[in-house]
Order: sequence, then structure tokens, then C-alpha cells
Amino acid sequence: MEIRERTSKLLESLCEGIFEKEEVIKLAYLTAVAGESIFLLGPPGVAKSLIARRLKYAFKDGKSFEYLMSRFSTPDEIFGPVSIKKLKDEDKYERLTEQYMPGANVVFLDEIWKAGPSIQNALLTILNEKIYRNGEVEEEVDIKVIISASNELPAIGEGLEALWDRFLIRYLITEIRERGNFINMITSTDDVYADTVDNTIKVAHNEIENWESAINNILLSDEVVNTLQLVKHKLEEMNKRTNAKPYEIYDRRWKKIVRLLRTSAFLNGRKEVDLMDCFLMVHCLWSDPEQIEELKKIIAETIRKHGYTLAFSLTSLKKEIKEFDEEIKTETKIAHETVSRVPELIDQSYYEVHNISQLYDGKYIRHNDYDKLRYDENTAIGLYDENQKLTYKIKAKKSTKDNTIEVLHQSEYSTFDLKTEEQSKVEYIYKKPHPLVLKNWNERIAHLNGYVDKLRKKLDTDAPDALKHLRSNLFVAADLADIVEANMNDAISTLQAEALKIEKLKYYYENIE
Repeated sequence: MEIRERTSKLLESLCEGIFEKEEVIKLAYLTAVAGESIFLLGPPGVAKSLIARRLKYAFKDGKSFEYLMSRFSTPDEIFGPVSIKKLKDEDKYERLTEQYMPGANVVFLDEIWKAGPSIQNALLTILNEKIYRNGEVEEEVDIKVIISASNELPAIGEGLEALWDRFLIRYLITEIRERGNFINMITSTDDVYADTVDNTIKVAHNEIENWESAINNILLSDEVVNTLQLVKHKLEEMNKRTNAKPYEIYDRRWKKIVRLLRTSAFLNGRKEVDLMDCFLMVHCLWSDPEQIEELKKIIAETIRKHGYTLAFSLTSLKKEIKEFDEEIKTETKIAHETVSRVPELIDQSYYEVHNISQLYDGKYIRHNDYDKLRYDENTAIGLYDENQKLTYKIKAKKSTKDNTIEVLHQSEYSTFDLKTEEQSKVEYIYKKPHPLVLKNWNERIAHLNGYVDKLRKKLDTDAPDALKHLRSNLFVAADLADIVEANMNDAISTLQAEALKIEKLKYYYENIE
């Protein structure tokens, strides 16, 4: 069975009967195969310990160890009691570790930050080297993953920074939010702690070691390396510009992130990390939950702008179509300019009426009032002075003569001119192209269409192979593929838009009357 199919079936079994915790279970398994550890931030009762208990079923003869830390926790409770027999008979200080943390494959440590210094130091050695110093003996531990949890972040100034940094993946875990899932959860009677994983797909203890070489040989595409560099640069720039909690990501963490991405590619059955894998960085870069949404935006924008592209440019096609369009318009459109007089608009609102001040105070009417006037019916409109103050109400109608009004005064109409200005207007006369010109244009249209078809075929044949499996990533949500595909979709949309322009040009010159 291929690695991807096996991983898919294994994850499906681990998530069986679990609601809204599928992502974190998958991430926990990915973390285990990558040889890293994961921290879960969330309140009590949101299935943090369940994740560890389920994860142990991924391994043949898997053993888990769980412990709730407190200020009074002792090394005996976590690493095992001191062997009285060894101490008495051989004068050696060694612990009986088999049933404790050093003898487990999957470890769950709740309220991790309450551990005392002696426990923290031993944990650091296990996290760093997978070694437990048991008295005078260094024991190699077969711990696949340490899952730690708390409802708070490590306190500042208490020496927890080194331990915090060792948890590569950090995950914000919450209660079930979706109503249907909540109902299914409370009404289900399935034993979520039962082992439902087929033994044939479980991971043997030595398999992960055998996968090491294959994972290390996973390639990093140019797009992935570029994305990593750009995200790092953007975070460094943000640290300079804001007073918010800084992003503290140093060389070791970046190295481990790349290892995680390679592991994702390997378990997905690929030989190269792709841009979908890069979304996993969100879980590795935050040190405060408030940074999560910002990180999602930074990573998405980076992938969107600098992701997969095609090895061709549409610039020359756009230029040729634009120049062709200008040539067609020049050949078929003759501009004819006319000059006329129109009422001059004063202060954007008024027209001046010549000589009407001989009859009334004021000499301005609103242009909106003028537009409402009719030829066959009087309308009452206002007359205004230089200060735009209403001075009189007159009855007026439009005159058959341009730019004039007729005002009813003492039962007789008097005609008044409006102050006017010259206005030029360009009108176009269209002419059919000469048959020889038309033949030339048809040949150019055929050439452009042929070039567009060639680019369309290139889109199909030269598209990066990574695009073929974007929505099948086992550890990343399929809808994020839209971001990865954005550059390619932009190229497709642009090509379609240019093809439509060519079609419109042909229709235009063929249908000139």
C-alpha cells in the first residue's frame, strides 16, 4: 500500500467518531512522524487528552502516558520511582521508567507550565535529543510525540522560554461550534477511546526511522523557498514597525518548519514540498493567539502574489491587440467637431438672464429650474441675486429660440436671453474599410486567435504538476487551494478577456453600416 493511501486510511480511522477535532488529530500525527511536539491551548473539557489517547493507536503496541502537572508534581510521578533494589544492591540511582513517560510512545502533559525546574530540564533533554538521563545511564526513548496542553500561555520571566520554543506546532483548540456536530457529539454512544485502527496500517516502531532518509530527500520547489524567505522578511519588517508582541522565530525553528513541510509532502506521497504545505506554517509561527489571523493573511497574500506562474507573458499579446484596435478605429472613424452655444453655468448651479433685472430684482435662475421648464406651460421659478438670495418668483416657460426663456409679466410674455458660452462637440462618422484592408484585418485576427489557442494549450500542458493535487492534501484544508491557484486563474481570466477583445474587434469592423 502506498504511503499516501495508508496515511489517509490511518487518519480517517483516528478521526472516526470525533467532531471538529479532525485537523488537530492530523497535525498531531504529522508532528509525530516529523519527530516534533505539539502544544494545545484551550480550556478544560475540549478533548485535549482524547487526542493523545487516540494518537497512540497509530502505532503498533502503542503506549501512552498522561499526567496533569501541578506545582507539587515530582519527577517520580512522571519519570518513574527510584529503584530501591538498584539503590540497595548496586548503589545506583535509577528510575523504573517502563510504565512512565520514558516508556511511552505518545505523551500527554496537561498544564505543562506548572512543572517544576527539575521536570522541565529533563523534558528539554527528551524533546531535544530523545534521551532520558536515568542516573548514570542515558536511555534512548521511543517517544514519537509529546502533546502538551494548557489554558494559558507560559508566563514571562519564569524561565519557560526554552521549553515553549521546543513545541513546533501550537494549536488553539476550542469547544464544538457547529450545532449539528454538537448534537451528534452529545447523543453519540460510541466509545471514542476504543481502538478502531486496522493493525495492518499502524506504524511499526522502526518505520519512522526508516522514513527518515526519504523525508530528508524531499525537494523544496523554488516557489516554496521563495515563500519561506518572503514570509520571514515580512515578519521581520512587522517587528520593526509595530509595538505588538514580536514574532520570535529563529534559525532552529525555521529548520524544523522545513522538516515539517517535507514530512507533509512525504505522507502525501509526493517527492516535493508544494505551496499547500506552506499553510502549515501558521501553526508554527505564532506565540500569541492574536497573531494567528495576521499570520494567515501574511502567508495567504505571499502565496497569492508569488505562487505558481506560467513561463509566458501576455504583455506582447495585449500590446498587439491595443495597437490593432487603434488602427481599426483610425481607419473607420472620422471625427467631426461642431461648435454651439449653451447656457454658461455659474457657480455650478445658476444661469444668468440678460436684462431681466430691468423688471425684477435679481438676474439668476437655477439650472435645475430651467431644465424643468416646458414650451407650452408656465412654471413658477425663483429669481436670485449675486448673493444667491431668492428675490422674486416668476412665471416662465421655454422659448422656441435656443438659450432663451419667456417670462409672463403683466399678462404679456417677454423674451430674455441667457448668458451663453461656446461648447465644442465631437461627432463620429463611420465608414466601411476597403476590401484589401478588410482582408488584411481578417488575416491578423486569424493570427491573434492562433496565438491565443497556442497559449491555451500551454496552460494545459505547462501548468505545474503541483496544481493537480492541491485539494488532496491530507493536512491542509482544500479550500485554501483557491489561493494557490490564483496566479494561474488570473492568467486564464486575462487570456479569456483578450480573446473576447479580438472577437469584438472582428464584430465591430464587419458590422459597420
